Amino acid sequence: MAKTVTASFAKLRQNLEITDLQASTVSTRQTNVRKAVEKDFTVLKSFLTGSYKRSTMIAPLHQADVDIFVVLDANYFKSDGHAALLGGIRATLLKTYPSTPKISRNGHAVTISFTDFEIDVVPAFNRKGGGFLIPDSSNKRWIETDPTIHETYMSKSNADHGGTVVPVVKMIKAWNREISRSFVPFYLELIAVEIFAGVTLSSDSSAVRYFFDKGRERIKTKVKDPAGLGEQINPLFATKTVFDAVNRFQVAYDRAIKAEQFDKNGNTSAAIVEWRKVFGDYFPAYG
Repeated sequence: MAKTVTASFAKLRQNLEITDLQASTVSTRQTNVRKAVEKDFTVLKSFLTGSYKRSTMIAPLHQADVDIFVVLDANYFKSDGHAALLGGIRATLLKTYPSTPKISRNGHAVTISFTDFEIDVVPAFNRKGGGFLIPDSSNKRWIETDPTIHETYMSKSNADHGGTVVPVVKMIKAWNREISRSFVPFYLELIAVEIFAGVTLSSDSSAVRYFFDKGRERIKTKVKDPAGLGEQINPLFATKTVFDAVNRFQVAYDRAIKAEQFDKNGNTSAAIVEWRKVFGDYFPAYG
């Protein structure tokens, strides 16, 4: 609990972090998963990607997933081998993790569902001209991507703003989780970088309010992949229409404005109540 809005946002930051022990568990387990794949496949290189690598993963860990890119020798590549490749990776992982609750294929990866978090193993091949090719077994095609550029994109924005962008992005993702994952989290990360470009983030509260304000218009359109590969990224996940998407942002913006006004008038407890409507239990109660 906290007695000022500033202290409440500081606690919010803490609540979004995974613990050191959890980070150590993730580090050990992802290393072992990579070694498991190397037992049966010639791996050119493997590396972490996704929100964990971009430092935008939020707690709790059991609701998160850790992404591993495994770049394979070109000899494994077949133009129509999307499903077979994922099946082969799954079979290999089952040898090392026979009692794991679930190891399943999705369109792009093999997901290992441990009891405390998930790991997505994404097989990939080097792409001529840079980047990588990953399978899309659902649509029987290969997708061009480069998650290393995604990491650089977020890292540069965070550095340009003195380390303030990543914590705010985590708050935005917490809001998205609170509204039943209405939007694709990666999309929200990308438009946050856009929205905050050239803007001074003076406080967490003003930053998220500014994001909700500008996001009301930005959410209407897709965003270009900063890697310059693949298709544009659609924002909608659980929310299905642009009207509903804009309304989600409008409600959050209205609550942020109301919270700021309460705080300006010295009514801290009411301000915190409004922010809790945005962030749920991630945001500490007044006290």
